[in-house]
Amino acid sequence: MTRLELAIAWRYMRSRRGSRLLSFISVIAIGGVVVGVGALIVIMAVMNGLQRDLREKILVGSPDVRVLTWSADMSMPHWRTTLDSVRNIPDVLAAAPVVLTQAMVQPPKNPPEAAQVVGIQPEGKGVPDVTTIRQHATTGDFRFASSDGTGRGVVIGRRLADRLGVFPGDKILMVGPAGAKQNPITGTIIPQFREFEVTGIFDTGMFEYDDKYLYMSLTAAQELAGLGDAVTGVDVRTPRRDDATSVAERIDRVFGSFNVRVIDWRQQNSSLYKALELEKLAMAVILLLIVIVAAFNIVSTLTMVVSDKTREIGILRAMGMRAGSIRRIFLVQGLVIGAVGTLIGSAIGLAASIGLGTYKWISLPPEVYFIDHLPAATEPLDVAFVVLASLAIAGIATLYPAVQASRLLPIEAIRHE
Repeated sequence: MTRLELAIAWRYMRSRRGSRLLSFISVIAIGGVVVGVGALIVIMAVMNGLQRDLREKILVGSPDVRVLTWSADMSMPHWRTTLDSVRNIPDVLAAAPVVLTQAMVQPPKNPPEAAQVVGIQPEGKGVPDVTTIRQHATTGDFRFASSDGTGRGVVIGRRLADRLGVFPGDKILMVGPAGAKQNPITGTIIPQFREFEVTGIFDTGMFEYDDKYLYMSLTAAQELAGLGDAVTGVDVRTPRRDDATSVAERIDRVFGSFNVRVIDWRQQNSSLYKALELEKLAMAVILLLIVIVAAFNIVSTLTMVVSDKTREIGILRAMGMRAGSIRRIFLVQGLVIGAVGTLIGSAIGLAASIGLGTYKWISLPPEVYFIDHLPAATEPLDVAFVVLASLAIAGIATLYPAVQASRLLPIEAIRHE
């Protein structure tokens, strides 16, 4: 590339005296690249943020791996043996028993509400943290220490507590699967309520947990569910969430698929992550169309420049300029359009992504999307991919008009009207 070629390319990008046509279409072409690059960076950041945010919030109360049983009543009577075997498997950082059941909760004044009950070991020295739910207690703690000393305390999600109208220290009545008896005379079902004390409230920021979940001690949940000394499963924590699949496979090989059912966090929330992947694919297709439109803008812009400068190209060729120099003149124009559009689009996209992630500009209804705002997480590799792809598309888009310009015959180009 010579200084002459650069000077001519710069001159062709500017408008002629008395006409702003070329400068205007150049701005339009740059604007197309800006929109495509900026939208692509923002959408990729939003999708990354959604996956990260949802994964973190889902795993607040969901373990990396859960070991269940195939029994009809979903009970695991010999769970201590299973727990010891699981703890000896490589990459298992922590494992603990869990009871999963459902119950009706009757507050003192408001109507009853259905709740998902989770029984875990009370917080204390030596008790492993398989999930991070204990870190989200806004009032009280997960020791389940009731005022009567019986350990019949419960920790309730913030939204569920608001609907029930209860606060720490209030008494509630609960009836679970083992809390109903049949009247021998009338044959009607008589619910057997058990009294618990609200000892804490947690707030995870995820609607599903805050609206439906209630935690109690493992022994209290066993009594409520009528399991005796059995539990419903064993929760496992791994070094990294990406290790969950390999650890689940090791556990499955140790016990065999006929004895236990092992599922990792991806399988527990498969429908949600499949929906996210489908949404990401749809957004990628839409953004691809935007980039293609931007490429067509570059092609049309350079084609108009070639048509407008045909006579000048003919004169340059007649004066001895080679076809390769003509090609490079128009390649420079396309690359400048692509580079300027990419730079501006990247700046806008990064600013929007950082603003969305930091200042939470867009609020969402949590009962629909599980989160209360639109998150964004910008990955450097994603930005680098977008920049390189944009420059590559801009370079490809310039090939056709540049080749067409270099093929003009000097005599025919000079006679062009």
